[in-house]
Amino acid sequence: MDHSSPSSPLSGKVSGQDTGALSECSTPPKPPRKVPKTPHKVLDAPSLQDDFYLNLVDWSSQNVLAVGLGTCVYLWNASTSKVTKLCDLGNRDGVCAVQWTREGSYLAVGTSLGDIQMWDGTRCKKIRSMAGHQTRTGVLAWSSCILASGSRDRNILQHDLRSSNNFINKLSGHRSEVCGLKWSQDDRELASGGNDNQLLVWNQRSQRPMLRFTEHTAAVKAIAWSPHQQGLLASGGGTADRCIRFWNTTKSNILNCIDTGSQVCNLAWSKNLNELVSTHGYSQNQIMLWKYPSMEKIVTLTGHTLRVLYLATSPDGQSIVTGAGDETLRFWNVFPSVKASAPVRNFGAWPMGRSHIR
Repeated sequence: MDHSSPSSPLSGKVSGQDTGALSECSTPPKPPRKVPKTPHKVLDAPSLQDDFYLNLVDWSSQNVLAVGLGTCVYLWNASTSKVTKLCDLGNRDGVCAVQWTREGSYLAVGTSLGDIQMWDGTRCKKIRSMAGHQTRTGVLAWSSCILASGSRDRNILQHDLRSSNNFINKLSGHRSEVCGLKWSQDDRELASGGNDNQLLVWNQRSQRPMLRFTEHTAAVKAIAWSPHQQGLLASGGGTADRCIRFWNTTKSNILNCIDTGSQVCNLAWSKNLNELVSTHGYSQNQIMLWKYPSMEKIVTLTGHTLRVLYLATSPDGQSIVTGAGDETLRFWNVFPSVKASAPVRNFGAWPMGRSHIR
């Protein structure tokens, strides 16, 4: 890819890492894991919106990053650095959410007008469009075969591509915009967060929430199910809350609450070990890595100049990408591989320097 081309918006850099230290004792403990404090790549992302309620970045299992920039969706292949413009919704619409299917072939795009477009990411071809929401669709979540969508109209719709209907189920429980959606690992439960400060958990077979948690005091966008423990759910609250809370959905109780000191925008568990990452907004715009269940801070990463609204994890579970209204995407090596002790990975053709998406 031509990194000098003005028509392409994302760019990259590589930086050093901090060294860490070994504590002295008679039986040397396991050395602390070294987490680089600088991103190994930075991409320019013009028109990446500074909107807490949108979800504009997703990383597929086939190693392709989807990014919503204004009215367009771009695909960036992390193995080859190839950029593809998937679609342009036109000046009367805009991209509000992107979400890959689990096998990584198809991309759902939520729009400002409330529609959901389904695209074949390999052929760059629109498969179908589904209506149902009255206004913008800002969050999407795939189970193995069902797409859940959340909207400013306060409703959650469930879509099945095998059905000719726009949606197969409608869930009404939030009193304000739905901004967080995540399926449990076994696809049996759907967690939703809203601007009404509620965290709801829905059973696949019911149109009423089976659990309703109201402890957060700000919007709940950040939601993550643990891949290591069934029924363990983490959620994060906005500026007036700043807390990460952990819930046991099997016993319907809260397990822990951590005040992070700033708006919680995203949460993601490591699939390789029992740690999770959080991204933050007002007032520190930081990224934090935590051990669970001790919630000991492993590292705090900084670099974004505006709140870190977007987060996605690489398919191997070692790297994350973060996005912000500062119009950059930053790639960090934060988690180790399943076997390796260090989280360093070569992403093939990634160059040293800045490159662009458009």
